[in-house]
Amino acid sequence: MAAPSFVPSGPVDNARAYRSPEHVPGAWLADRPAELSGRQPIGKRFGSQGPDQGFGLKLANRFRERIVVTPGESADDAVQGCLNVALRRSSIYGRAPMVHDLTLAFTIFGYLDADAPAQLVAHRRRAFEGVANAAHHYAEGRALVDAVPEATFRLTPEQAGAAYRTGWRGLIGA
Repeated sequence: MAAPSFVPSGPVDNARAYRSPEHVPGAWLADRPAELSGRQPIGKRFGSQGPDQGFGLKLANRFRERIVVTPGESADDAVQGCLNVALRRSSIYGRAPMVHDLTLAFTIFGYLDADAPAQLVAHRRRAFEGVANAAHHYAEGRALVDAVPEATFRLTPEQAGAAYRTGWRGLIGA
């Protein structure tokens, strides 16, 4: 560090210059105990990993005004259950959730249709019951997502909407 001009310095004092440290540490490696090597683990109750999943909750809450619930159903359960399905779809594609993921989820369960089939409404009332309380009903939320066939996640929201009226059972695995 430079000294102010009023500080006396001896005529034999050496000016300091940069020198390398005697020891140079090695390269950093990801060797922490919690580091995952390879792909994410897959199995029961692991969920569906994907980037920026919190954004999905913001998108799902935007559907609250559009969803149609019947007496005995909870809008909170509908939002959480369909969010779980949408997160599964987005994780298949390895991306953050989009409005199309949620549109597909709300469509296949009939939440965007005021005239949803009575059997579908009875099925979703049982399947979605309590799902909003994820701390106590995580298993029910996972079962809801795991029941939806892989082929349904590959559909566009328009294709799902066209198939839902006649073949909703096949879309949700009922």
